[in-house]
Amino acid sequence: MLNLLKAFPRLILFLTTIAALAAIVWLIGQYTKSQAEAYRYEGSDSKLVRNVDAVWRSLKPDTLEIQALQFYLNLNRESLETPVDPAATPVPFHVALGETGFSISERLEELGLIRNAALFRLYMRLNGIDQRLEAGDFELSAAMSAVEIAEALQEARAEDVFVRIPEGKRAEEIADILEEAGVIDRDDFLAAVRAGDLALLDLPEYPLLQDKPPGLSFEGYLFPDTYRLPLNASATVVLRAMFENLENRIDDNMRGQIASSGMNFHQVLTLASIVEREAVLAEERPLIASTYLNRLGETCANEVFGYLAADPTVQYGMGYDPQQETWWPVVENVEEYLKINSPYNTYLYPGLPPGPIANPGLASIQAVLSPAQTNYCYFVASSGGAHVFSETGAEHELNVQRFRP
Repeated sequence: MLNLLKAFPRLILFLTTIAALAAIVWLIGQYTKSQAEAYRYEGSDSKLVRNVDAVWRSLKPDTLEIQALQFYLNLNRESLETPVDPAATPVPFHVALGETGFSISERLEELGLIRNAALFRLYMRLNGIDQRLEAGDFELSAAMSAVEIAEALQEARAEDVFVRIPEGKRAEEIADILEEAGVIDRDDFLAAVRAGDLALLDLPEYPLLQDKPPGLSFEGYLFPDTYRLPLNASATVVLRAMFENLENRIDDNMRGQIASSGMNFHQVLTLASIVEREAVLAEERPLIASTYLNRLGETCANEVFGYLAADPTVQYGMGYDPQQETWWPVVENVEEYLKINSPYNTYLYPGLPPGPIANPGLASIQAVLSPAQTNYCYFVASSGGAHVFSETGAEHELNVQRFRP
């Protein structure tokens, strides 16, 4: 009897809990039904109302947790379906590859596009939207409800194109490729590249761009690759894709090599751009990189006195040649190069030029970070894209006479 009396309070608590849960389930059903009916007969925007009701009715209360969450969402339905600012204009919104629903919702709230990030996440969770979010670029607005924004985030802008940016192209050539693909007006792109200002483009700071001298363009940082880009994009969208790709492709091992190279990334990128323009055969990249590093160091100090004497740097300074119809004009002899007074003329000015002369690919960057171990100070083109390397000026002159009769 005593044991029965002791168990009686627990029995009462158990029965009370069951009754409360049953009451909650009944309330949820009644509330959901009344809300659905109320919205079904509103006439302000019948199509939208029907679409929204379809979403709410699709929630199946299979568990008590879902029932409780659905009840909470119904209580906050007005917040989810009412825009923050009906008069707002669209703004660009970028979702990075692998970005979480938590990060996305927090940024949406910070931008004033939704009222409550936690409520938005809950809505996405119950509808399975958090599993269908797409990376890409979107146009969102505070004039859209949270429900509409959640739907929009499931599909990046459909009018995207794939654009291949080859290695070794300068910014003007890349601008032509992008314009031809319908991505962006070349002049708009070049204006942003030449400004070289992340803040002006409302872009975040990128670690690999921190060493770029202020006022210098983004030449060299337009990482060559195949990109999926929207038609009629802004310069911000295009450059963001390129800079993020660059950050992802330069891995921790390469960053460690940069730190121990004695050069910052801007200098590595500058030399890599010269290697990219000189190398025709992939296997020669480390040899060409070694030769230029030797020219900059002590190995060739008595031979070249710190001058790179790299033809592509002078070509970059010369700009577009309308007669040859190219950004990389060829001259008859070195004496013509000596007439070009440009800080990029490495025949006239020792050391590296102010910045990259083109946009190098990963292989050329790796060649600068892992060059061949040689004592070469010179090279000359032979045939089939190959080069002949030499250690002394005397050897080099013989090679020049041999391959440039």
